Amino acid sequence: MQNDRRLFALLKPVKGWFTLTVLAGIFSNGMTIAMAWLLTLVIDGVFLQHHSLNHVQPMLLGLAGLAGLRGVFIWLGRVFGKQTTTRIKASLRSKILKQLIRLGPLHIKSERTGELTQTLSDGIEKLDPWFSDYLPQLIVAVVVPIIILMVVFPLDILSGIVFLLTAPLIPIFMILIGQMAKKQTQRQWKVLSWMSAHFLDMLQGLTTLKILGRSKAQIQNIERISDEYRQVTMNVLKIAFLSALVLELVGTISIAVIAVEVGLRLLYGKMAFQSALFILLLAPEYYQPLRELGTRFHAGMAGVEAGKRLFEILELPAPKHEGRRYTAVPDMRRTTIQFQGASFQYPQAEIPAVENVTFDLQPGKTTALVGATGAGKSTIAQLLMGFLQPTSGHISLGEVELPKVSPVDWRQQIGWVPQRPHLFYGSLLDNLTLAKPDATKSQIDHAVQQAGLTAVIRELPAGLDTRIGENGVGLSGGQAQRVAIARAILKDAPILVLDEFTTNLDVHLEAELLEALQHLQKNRTTLLIAHRLNTIIHNAHQIIVLDQGKIVQVGEPDKLMKHPGPFKNLLAAYDGELLS
Repeated sequence: MQNDRRLFALLKPVKGWFTLTVLAGIFSNGMTIAMAWLLTLVIDGVFLQHHSLNHVQPMLLGLAGLAGLRGVFIWLGRVFGKQTTTRIKASLRSKILKQLIRLGPLHIKSERTGELTQTLSDGIEKLDPWFSDYLPQLIVAVVVPIIILMVVFPLDILSGIVFLLTAPLIPIFMILIGQMAKKQTQRQWKVLSWMSAHFLDMLQGLTTLKILGRSKAQIQNIERISDEYRQVTMNVLKIAFLSALVLELVGTISIAVIAVEVGLRLLYGKMAFQSALFILLLAPEYYQPLRELGTRFHAGMAGVEAGKRLFEILELPAPKHEGRRYTAVPDMRRTTIQFQGASFQYPQAEIPAVENVTFDLQPGKTTALVGATGAGKSTIAQLLMGFLQPTSGHISLGEVELPKVSPVDWRQQIGWVPQRPHLFYGSLLDNLTLAKPDATKSQIDHAVQQAGLTAVIRELPAGLDTRIGENGVGLSGGQAQRVAIARAILKDAPILVLDEFTTNLDVHLEAELLEALQHLQKNRTTLLIAHRLNTIIHNAHQIIVLDQGKIVQVGEPDKLMKHPGPFKNLLAAYDGELLS
């Protein structure tokens, strides 16, 4: 098996624990060698030297002590191995989480959630046998036979030569079988990832599938993929059983060769009984580490295949701003945000999502973005929040360019209400205080009241302590949206990004929220993306009309409504209805 050097790098922080794991394995085998020697002395003394029980009693006690000590070392090896893998997995999960946070939410959206979840959960767990079993056993399988050879050669050169010549047979067969197993293990991991991704996609889109009458067809797809996974898993097991059979056969034949050559020489008086018995007892122990390595070989291979995908994520290039020295964020309640010729083109896209956009977001003012689907509204919001970096042009905070400030500090300045807010599994209070963990009760009550959640909370069985499901299961779409608005109010940030936040609200509730938000928007820079024209007309100081990523019109609502142009055409076309 070709071991991935990147996996060895993970051992550096836990090399002490790993060393103890290996030493425990070597010492336990050392106890076995010592036990074989004592057992030889006992048998030789009792049957040939006719020693009494009192004479061999110390050796019998020594055997019992060594057996107990061997059990202790085996137990310690498992404890140290578990400590090694636990710390490596915790470190790896932390590194991957930090990497995904660095890459940002847009990268996560480009991945299949099920496949990514499978990799981060089961993939990391598959590294456990590689670090705790396979890798320590690999070292033990090298060291222990060398120790036994060092013991055997002074006693009997011929037996030592037989040991030396037969030992490579097991690794040779392991390599040959490993080439067969490698392809099957790779295929097994790919099919498992594919099945996980497809299954989660189906669960997330179950409502759509039921409405379109395609749920039964997807059940058949899951059955087909599951059957393919069953077949490839059985192929892996078939190779594993074949490997075990071959290794046992080679090991047994090698032991038989030792037994024959030792027995013949013992029969003709060419070898002492004590040495012959000791070598015969050592023969199984000589091949046992190599045989155990073969049994742990397949678990190690699965860990290597899982590790490849994990390192693909870890080695994705970090954002360009990573590692820079940042300047302090200016006072955003007095600072103008300037988009100056900013353009952005998504990877593999043929045309830019936004192209050469230039406009200002004035402090304390609300700027609305208007345009059809794909016009670039959400891309501009992502650029403002720092999840995307302009491919040309730049964004400035007064005299400071946006990439020169810390992304973490910058996002603390922003309150965001998306079209589809994410609510986490937990209590309603937990979801609210994500915005401000140290919020006081009066601040929470104020945010709840301003967002129109007071009546909703009264109806809930445990009030703010009511537990909700993932993605707000247990709340209506409008209630979930109000929770997101309450979070933004609670955060009290100087910049607001409202991305079609009234989508799931009725007209009456929208009017109530807009009235509350008018107070909230005072002294705050607000970027408003809304699909309802009345939301824009009555709340925006400036309207920017986008078409295919370009700004085609900018102005105040009253002026744009009176003069012919794209915005007036939108009013005429939709007559106050939803903008697409």
